[in-house]
Amino acid sequence: MVAVGAALAVPAAPVQAQGTKIGFVSTDRILRDSPAAKAAQTKIEREFRKREEELQKLADSLNSDIQKFDKDAPVLSESERITRQRRLADKDTDLQRKRREFQEDLNRRRSEEFSTLIEQADTAIKAIAEREGYDLIIQDAVTVSPRVDITDQVLKALGG
Repeated sequence: MVAVGAALAVPAAPVQAQGTKIGFVSTDRILRDSPAAKAAQTKIEREFRKREEELQKLADSLNSDIQKFDKDAPVLSESERITRQRRLADKDTDLQRKRREFQEDLNRRRSEEFSTLIEQADTAIKAIAEREGYDLIIQDAVTVSPRVDITDQVLKALGG
């Protein structure tokens, strides 16, 4: 019975093809180090710089108002204190909403810019795979041997 079980287990074992060529590409490095990624990041930063500065001014103004309120609070009437607390709370809510909108818009723009780069990288990876006879190319693995990492080739193909 044990011999039959062992015989059946042999065909089910993984079959390792001789000469299988495997490569690895780090998407993070592509999105960080390629010239197109750097240009996209610069473009996005320029595009959002003014809004970011406006948000910082609003935050500074709110902090200044809070400090002024804290200083004035002991001498304010109850109704004036409540009114100013509400104004501060409204201003804080508005700032948080604007920060959230800013972050959503920023993330959307990054996705737009980097999706084009990912398409270009995929095209370059496919060309390298065909040209050099890769059977499998993996992106974003937990651990990788440098001998299978072809990220530098992809960066070079993307102009880096």
